[in-house]
Amino acid sequence: MRTNRKTEEKKMSMSKNIARLAVTAGLTAALSFGGVMAPVTMAFAEGDANGSVTIEKASGNDTEFKGYKIFDADVAKDENGQTLVSNIAWANDKVEAAVKEAIEEFDKDTNIATAQDAADWISKNVMHTGKTASVASDSAAYKIAAAVAKVTDLNDSSDLATTVNGVADNLSHGYWLFVTDAQTVAGTETATAPIFAVVGDESVSITEKTSIPTVDKQVREGDAWGKVSDSYIGEEVEYKLTGSVASNIDTFTKYEYTFQDHLSVGLEAIKSSVKVTINDQVIQPANGYTVDLVDTKNASGNLTGGQDLTISFSNLKDAAAAAGVTLRGDSKVVVTYKAKLTDKAEYTATGNTNDVKLVYSNNPMVEGTGTSTSERVTDHVFRLDVTKVEKGKESQKLEATFQVKMTQEGNTPLKTNRWLTQTGGITEKEEEAGKFTTDKGTGKIYIPGLVAGTYEITECNTPAGYNTLAPFTITVDPTYDKDGNLTGLDVTPSNTEMVTPSTTNDATIPVTIKNKKGSNLPLTGLNGVTFTWIAGGAVLVIGVAHLIRSRKQAEESEQE
Repeated sequence: MRTNRKTEEKKMSMSKNIARLAVTAGLTAALSFGGVMAPVTMAFAEGDANGSVTIEKASGNDTEFKGYKIFDADVAKDENGQTLVSNIAWANDKVEAAVKEAIEEFDKDTNIATAQDAADWISKNVMHTGKTASVASDSAAYKIAAAVAKVTDLNDSSDLATTVNGVADNLSHGYWLFVTDAQTVAGTETATAPIFAVVGDESVSITEKTSIPTVDKQVREGDAWGKVSDSYIGEEVEYKLTGSVASNIDTFTKYEYTFQDHLSVGLEAIKSSVKVTINDQVIQPANGYTVDLVDTKNASGNLTGGQDLTISFSNLKDAAAAAGVTLRGDSKVVVTYKAKLTDKAEYTATGNTNDVKLVYSNNPMVEGTGTSTSERVTDHVFRLDVTKVEKGKESQKLEATFQVKMTQEGNTPLKTNRWLTQTGGITEKEEEAGKFTTDKGTGKIYIPGLVAGTYEITECNTPAGYNTLAPFTITVDPTYDKDGNLTGLDVTPSNTEMVTPSTTNDATIPVTIKNKKGSNLPLTGLNGVTFTWIAGGAVLVIGVAHLIRSRKQAEESEQE
């Protein structure tokens, strides 16, 4: 039945071939490029040999493809090298029904009676859009591809093809549709826009039209964005998430898009600080996204510490349109928010980490999502491990009290006083400054909340019998690796005689502060002291006696 039908249609079209050469030439261009959404290299010769299609995969993709034959056709080249498609017939009844339904749904005024009618309509309505353009989800090409891709129960296996390492061999001449096999899309991978290809005797080389979305995360340090920062306790740390979209975003009818951000213990996100832009245009939550903030739990539902911040778009395309933004393949979605560093912050070389993943629609033809690789930034905080000892007798531990004032943050001198509080925060009021007292037995005290910079340390309570140490400064200078891990922490004091400099690769900095014992002033000896008291007493007695005698003589003279 199928053979008789194809024969009839070929007989009808043979008489019209010459008149339709221009149409078929145009169809070739439309089908080869307008529907292909990717560069195609073709070299066909007239004959009966089967051809092949090689699909060059996008970087990071390891997907395979399903092929559906739409038209049988003769493929040849004229004397000018122009590829011509003639004697067009439907590949099978089910594809015919799917294509007719798609065309008539797209163009209700058209009437498709034959395969040639369908080819003429496609040649007219599926226009060449350039090598880098993709099929829009509301285009005729997409409607046709979506309808054909739903046909899975074809009786003739020659009308179906699957690729192995991107190659489909032994394809009969005609017009083919290739879509990504949804079963092979995993992890970060994405599916291509629909690929239409004219197949003749030789190989067709196609580059799939897609890209894998990525996400980048940065943290603000001063006026710059990077992968690492340091903060005092209570400081609000600003983060930035930047996500890309698939280059074939136009092919998607619906594009789910979600940032999944995890904050470690010691960081508390400020939900109200979340801001979203697309192509630098501010997007309001009312336009189509939600923000959720919950405490992190494991699979058993138990709290594990930290928080999960989620910014979700049920359809990024709708959200962009509602804000008047044109979503393109090079569009960027940017999220900024702030988080506070708490007194639960970890003083470790790995610091207080913050990770993000991007979840996105990964197939324009079927529902499904992919997940990007994770991106991390780190926020550090340091503390002093102070030991107070006697100079020259370091085994003797002492009790003393200190105050710490920041005079320079990083390399920038401060214009106002900033004192460390007891919990590692910052205050501009000296009366609120923390007083850090070393333990009498161990001589130790931890002073939290330091960042890179210079600090003035004042001894405000000195142990009895020891000289008060003059105020001195220490400079804290960290270094990090490319992953944000602390690799070195140098502490340089202004008074190296009384304060021991140190270098560590940990966030806790050992510092030894020394006090000199008070001096005993020399005496001339006890006998000399006694003689002085005796001599003084004798003079006093003689004076008193002389005074009494003088008064007695005066009284006697008055009586006479």
